[in-house]
Parts: sequence; C-alpha cells; structure tokens
Amino acid sequence: MNLSLPQITDPALLAELERHGVVQEFEPGQTIIAPEQSIKMVPIILEGSVKVMRTNGEGHDLLLYYLEGGDTCAVALTCCNTSSPSDVKAVAEEKTRVLGVPLQKHNEWTNTYRQWQEFVALTYQKRFQELLRAVDDVAFRKMDERLLRYLITKARQLNSLELSVTHQQIASELGTSREVISRLLKQLEKQKLVELERNRIFVRDDLEELLAAMTR
Repeated sequence: MNLSLPQITDPALLAELERHGVVQEFEPGQTIIAPEQSIKMVPIILEGSVKVMRTNGEGHDLLLYYLEGGDTCAVALTCCNTSSPSDVKAVAEEKTRVLGVPLQKHNEWTNTYRQWQEFVALTYQKRFQELLRAVDDVAFRKMDERLLRYLITKARQLNSLELSVTHQQIASELGTSREVISRLLKQLEKQKLVELERNRIFVRDDLEELLAAMTR
C-alpha cells in the first residue's frame, strides 16, 4: 500500500496500519457515515475530502467541519469508544479513499503506540476547535459572512475556484433558506466577488484576503 500519513511517522505503526487497514473508495456525494449507523472502524482519509454534517429529524443538514488527507473523525472515534451509533453524516466531497482501522486494533494501539494516542488526542482537539467555530458562525456571524467563509473553505478543500454546488445545497449546509442564499450570492456577484452559472459558482482567488480585510 506504501502508506503515508502526515501525523504518523512510526514505522511500526505504519506497518500495522498497512497490515490491518481496509481501504475503501467513495465517489463524490456518496455517504461514508450515515446517522444512526453503527461504526466498527475508525476512518482515516487518505485522499480527497469529506464534509461532516449534523442532520435533524426532517432531513436538514448543518455543516460542522471538513476532513482531508490524514484526518479522521472525532465523532467516529467517540462512537467506537462508546459503542454508540453515529449522530452525524459524512459525505465525500470528491473522489475519496478511506483507510478503515478495525475497532479492535484502535483499542489495542491506544495502549501500544504513543503516536496513535497523540493522533487521537490531536483529532479531538482539532475537531473541537472546528465545532466551536461552527457554533460561533451560527451565533455571532451574519449570513453574508458565513456564506463567504463557506465558499472560501469549500474552494480550499477542493483546491478549485470553480464550485459545483446548488443554492439549495449551500442553504441546507448553512441552515437557512435557498431564497436567502440566492439573494446573497446575487449581491456577491454585483460586488464582483463571485460569478454565477447554473449549479456552478466561480470564486475570486483573493476572496480570503478580501474577507479578512472586510472583517477587521
């Protein structure tokens, strides 16, 4: 497999991951973890990107955070540790390869490999900070700023200034209505911050710098 992970350099641990990990491939839009799903493996993203969302009983989604190469999901770790079903949904943003670590090995390596312990601890810390940012967005930021941050994050995750996404998808992930998103996108287009086509948005390459200047 010739495994390479940014946060794991211990040759013995890498060899264990190659020996016991199960590689799966997911197409864009394919669900990797579903709400109420029993999780038996810790998923580590090898290639691609994944969005993790909170889903309510009516099927509405709220974006929590993104995962990219080398990341794993704190919720999946918690579900594995507590034998509880998932309360989030994880969906592939692009073609994605995932290494599944069996629950038994996760428990074993937690007691054996210091670097695995550090990897798990850093995952919890990073995901907690991202959840706090998501709460801050909902509680303290206006929707136009949240939309800009969403577009910047998505462009960075996909490494592309061309985003194939509908207004309804954005509205669902930001917890608002399609009409609000369409109105705000039209305003951004008038400001020449984005260009709109059917189911496609082109963002400026300096959008992140512009947002930073706007929010100082």
